[in-house]
Amino acid sequence: MDMAIERFELPYSEAAVDDLRKRLERTRWPDEIHGSGWERGVDLGYLREICAYWREKFDWKREIERLLAWEHYRYVAGDVGVHFVHAGGMGAKRVPLILTHGWPGSFLEMLKIIPLLTAVGFDVVAPSLPGFGFSDRPARSGMNTFRIAELWAGLMSELGYPRFVAQGGDFGASVSTVLGLRHADRVAGIHLNYIPGSYRPSIEAGARLTPVEHGYTADLDRWYWEHGAYAHLQRNEPQTPAYALNDSPAGLAAWIIEKFRSWSDCGGDVESRFTKDELLANVTLYWMTETISSSFRLYNETKKAPLQFAPGEFVRVPCAIARFPLEAPFPPREWVARGYNIQRWTEMARGGHFAAAEEPELLAGDIAEYASKHCSGGT
Repeated sequence: MDMAIERFELPYSEAAVDDLRKRLERTRWPDEIHGSGWERGVDLGYLREICAYWREKFDWKREIERLLAWEHYRYVAGDVGVHFVHAGGMGAKRVPLILTHGWPGSFLEMLKIIPLLTAVGFDVVAPSLPGFGFSDRPARSGMNTFRIAELWAGLMSELGYPRFVAQGGDFGASVSTVLGLRHADRVAGIHLNYIPGSYRPSIEAGARLTPVEHGYTADLDRWYWEHGAYAHLQRNEPQTPAYALNDSPAGLAAWIIEKFRSWSDCGGDVESRFTKDELLANVTLYWMTETISSSFRLYNETKKAPLQFAPGEFVRVPCAIARFPLEAPFPPREWVARGYNIQRWTEMARGGHFAAAEEPELLAGDIAEYASKHCSGGT
C-alpha cells in the first residue's frame, strides 16, 4: 500500500466512558403527555430504559474489541483523513466493491453484510463518510457527495483497484450515483437501495410526467411535511441542534434511535430489528467521535450541491435498484429511469432504510447476482 494509506488503531478512552455515564446519570428528563407513547416523538419510558442500559450495562470497550476482528485503515488525501474497513474476498477472481453508509448510520451498518460478500468473491471496502465515525471532520465547507466520490475514486486507486462496483443507501446512494455519473471509466456498475432525496433528472422541454410520477411528487411533499422536520433543520441550520446533541447523550440517543425505529421494518418495535447493543454502539460512535454536528453538515452541503442532473447527464454504467418496502418515499421506476441505466430492479419482501443491517442476506444476494450478470469488468 502507498503511504497515503496506513493502519488505523481504534481509539478508546476510559475517561470518556466515565464522562458519558456521569452525563447519563445527570439527565434532566422532560415531561410528556400521558399515554402519548411515540406519537409526538421518542417515548419517554423507552428512552429512560435504553439510557439506563447504556449507563449500567453497555460496554464500549467490548464493542471496540469486537471491531478489532476487522482490518482498519486510514486514507489521507490532502487535508482529509478517511477511516475504512478492508476485507479481501475468497476465490481467484474477485470484484472490488465499495460500500457507503448514510445518516444516522455508520460503517457499523456494513459489518453483517461484509462476510456474506467476501464469501462470494468481493473485495469489500467500507469507508466512514467524512465527518462520520473515525473519519476526519471537515474543517471547511465543500465536502459534498461530489467531493466524497472523488475521494472514493482516489481511495480505490490507492488500493490498486482500477475498476470497481459501488453500492450504497441514503448518502451512500448519492456518492455511488456520482461515482457512476462522473467516474464512469472507473466504475463497472452501481447498486442502490435508496434513491437520493435531492435527485432530479433532466426532463426535456415539453416532456410530461406520468400519473405515477405525479403521485410520487405528491407523496414526497406529504412525507416531508409530516416527517421531514429533522432534514429541514439539518439542511438549513445544522449548527443549532448540534449544541444540544453534542452535550447530551440522552438527547443524541433520542435523535438517532427515533430514526432507526421509524425507518426500519420493525413494526414499531425497534428492538425486533436491532439489539440495544447494536443501537447503542452506533450512538456511542457518534458520541465518542463528536460527529453529530459534522454529520449534519452533509445535509447542508447537499442543499448547496444537490444531485440535479444537467441536460444530457445520465448514469450510463449498469445500475441495479433494490427497493425495500419500508424505504419511503421511494420513486417509481419511470422516474428513476430518467437518470439511471437500470439493468435490474428488485422488489424486496421485507426490510427498510438500514438494509445492510436489517436484511444482509437479501441485500448481499441481490448485489452478487447483479454483479455476476452486469459487472464482469469489475476487476
